[in-house]
Amino acid sequence: MASMLQAIGVASAPSGLFPDHSSKFGVSVSPSPHSFPVIRSDGRANLGLTHGSCKAGKLITKAVATKGESAAAGTSSKPGHELLLFEALREGLEEEMERDPRVCIMGEDVGHYGGSYKVSKGLAEKFGDLRVLDTPIAENSFTGMAVGAAMTGLRPVVEGMNMGFLLLAFNQISDNCGMLHYTSGGQFTIPTVIRGPGGVGRQLGAEHSQRLESYFQSIPGIQMVACSTPYNAKGLMKAAIRSENPVVLFEHVLLYNLKERIPDEEYVLSLEEAEMVRPGEHVTILTYSRMRYHVMQAVKTLVNKGYDPEVIDIRSLKPFDLYTIGNSVKKTHRVLIVEECMRTGGIGASLTAAINENFHDYLDAPIICLSSQDVPTPYAGTLENWTVVQPPQIVTAVEQLCQ
Repeated sequence: MASMLQAIGVASAPSGLFPDHSSKFGVSVSPSPHSFPVIRSDGRANLGLTHGSCKAGKLITKAVATKGESAAAGTSSKPGHELLLFEALREGLEEEMERDPRVCIMGEDVGHYGGSYKVSKGLAEKFGDLRVLDTPIAENSFTGMAVGAAMTGLRPVVEGMNMGFLLLAFNQISDNCGMLHYTSGGQFTIPTVIRGPGGVGRQLGAEHSQRLESYFQSIPGIQMVACSTPYNAKGLMKAAIRSENPVVLFEHVLLYNLKERIPDEEYVLSLEEAEMVRPGEHVTILTYSRMRYHVMQAVKTLVNKGYDPEVIDIRSLKPFDLYTIGNSVKKTHRVLIVEECMRTGGIGASLTAAINENFHDYLDAPIICLSSQDVPTPYAGTLENWTVVQPPQIVTAVEQLCQ
């Protein structure tokens, strides 16, 4: 790979699927090639983008509730530009490829097809087939190739068509990507980004509904982040590419059509900082990825009941931002963790241990962790919903904590 890129003048350094919002919005949405729902990160929806054949349904906003909630008006006059989450990821990739000729992409159908969720659409035409490299269906091979390319000084971005498929490359990610810096005595760095869609989608079946956070968190040398909005998707993508460490970027399959206005100017987020979504006083709710929006639906109900929850999107799954988390625990003295990961050995279990070890004296009640059930994700939609944490469970948990 390095020689291929050098041949075209690239220098080497020396060292789909949409959520079912019909019950929420009171409209019937049938995804088609010409019509899909766009859910904004501020809770507004734009439904039926299809040549006038569908009319936008009236939205009852439940997705986001803030302490000083106000109507979102005049967005067209605000600075910045609106992007869907997958477009924000692409913009971050494109900016980094323009900035640094060592950045390259590899994976299945990432080239002229543009990736399974169109994150790399148009990049092959702009940067060429050697910097946007289509690979065979062989995750272990192209992930290993990315590690080798990184050892020569390149900065590869590996796309897994589905995060579950990356289990085929677990040896390369663990024994090579995570450990080579150590086992080489610091002779090599592995600045590699491994990214792709995961999480419980919409009737994708057990094999395509994997949450691999729990698998990867025990690998030494790897950082993990999870994006939840277009803004942090772009900022985390750019930060991951610039990092000297291997970074796994988790993207949720149901968040790709989330829309948000992001700044025109360049920005890069920290890979180790949580985001304060909503300040509050009564209880700290820690969450990430898609569950951020389940939490915010629950917050609407909780506020109406007189509770004042503080919501933190932890974003950095490894390492945890214990500074932000700790300050919140010291203020509220109660913690609820909401995740889509499995309960046994999941992110929530690790986060519970970290809080108990560092902030036990500040807790007035035991930590509650709401996680997915330890079962294969069913194909049937009703059963699938039963395996994942839902907003009413969050409301009940907060009421229990605050008794």
